Amino acid sequence: MLRIGLTGGLASGKSFVGDALIAFGCHLIHADELGHEVLLPAGEAYGAAVREFGREILDGDGIINRKKLASIVFGDAAKLQKLSAVVHPAVLRREEHWMDEIRQVDPNGIAVVEAAILVETGSYRRFDRLIVVYCKPEQQLERAMKRHGLSREEAVARIERQLPIEDKLRVADFAIDTSGTKESTLEQTREVFRALRSLTL
Repeated sequence: MLRIGLTGGLASGKSFVGDALIAFGCHLIHADELGHEVLLPAGEAYGAAVREFGREILDGDGIINRKKLASIVFGDAAKLQKLSAVVHPAVLRREEHWMDEIRQVDPNGIAVVEAAILVETGSYRRFDRLIVVYCKPEQQLERAMKRHGLSREEAVARIERQLPIEDKLRVADFAIDTSGTKESTLEQTREVFRALRSLTL
């Protein structure tokens, strides 16, 4: 089984490419969803997050309010690092467990983990191949504003907190440019899938 990392900047088109890879026959899991799960009351990171950031991050039902938590950590690199130290180990364990399950049911399959910070954390090295998705900077900014309801300043701030796309492309095995039409992105993704599939035959 091939272990594939899929990454890129904010609003760069990762989800579109991921959906296409599923349609072509890959298995895929979103690290963001795992991040949500581990912060739920029954999740592995819940207790540590509440201890670290206080009960003010909870809503009336005792569930972590992700917007409150985000407002605390996103303007403070040290706090963001603390949150990452709480969440990422739990997410990595879930990813590994999921890939083990895929290996058992589809030994010749392609298991894709979509995550925004694979390169930043160095965890891209766990994968057999890395796909990096990117688009033109102005497109990324417009997409981020539209998709996440951000002001221009907020979108710029979020993008600037991420590793420059050039650094991600430097370690990529495959790069997919989503600046053009959806058809162009699909064709590039299909070519990547064919290359990956050839490695499993």
